[in-house]
Amino acid sequence: MSNDHTIFLDHNVSTPPRVSHSKWQEFLYKNFNKNGARILEIGSREVAGASSARKRFSMAHYTGFDYYSGNNVDVVGDAHRLSTYFENEEKFDLIYSSACFEHFAMPWVVAIEIYKLLKLGGIIFVETHFSFSSHERPWHFFQFSDMGLKVLFSKALGFKCIEAGMSNPMVGIFTSLADKHLQNTAIIPKLYCHSEYLGKKVKEIDLNNFAWDKIDINEIVDNTKYPEPR
Repeated sequence: MSNDHTIFLDHNVSTPPRVSHSKWQEFLYKNFNKNGARILEIGSREVAGASSARKRFSMAHYTGFDYYSGNNVDVVGDAHRLSTYFENEEKFDLIYSSACFEHFAMPWVVAIEIYKLLKLGGIIFVETHFSFSSHERPWHFFQFSDMGLKVLFSKALGFKCIEAGMSNPMVGIFTSLADKHLQNTAIIPKLYCHSEYLGKKVKEIDLNNFAWDKIDINEIVDNTKYPEPR
């Protein structure tokens, strides 16, 4: 295989400079560990190892939310009903989630719930998977590109993207169990493990009149177009 590792990249995809997979935690700890800051982590339960979030957000008010009780969980519940577990006046400066959005059956509903709990000017960060192994079935529903996350947290829902992209390029290979014409062929370019989105709530919207099926498509795709046929 070529030593030129740029062959693994899609040059239309950027790696987020501040919140790529190896950087996002330090970015959040550095910028939000402040007196008076209210922070909500969705999917806070310790699964793959110990969490340092509570310690690193020691100056802020940190709340861990998860579907199950366990270490580092303060509130147990369903993210699709996230706002119902908090008082109406309880808003957050930062809401973030890592490796959870692929497990939400209706991520567009979770996006609205996050909007409800985020202060105007508050920050949302999401990291999830673009390409990854099947896991935690039967609750593995989606894979997301950076474009997919930008659609969920678009200006139609009152958000402005600060940065978004994908990180950790990968190589995939079709095995001998694949269809015959694909066997042992490699998927070299344009495959990434993680996708990240960092955004800001910049506008209050009337949720009584909000519905995904009523949105003009241009509001969520930033007036871009599907690629023209060659």
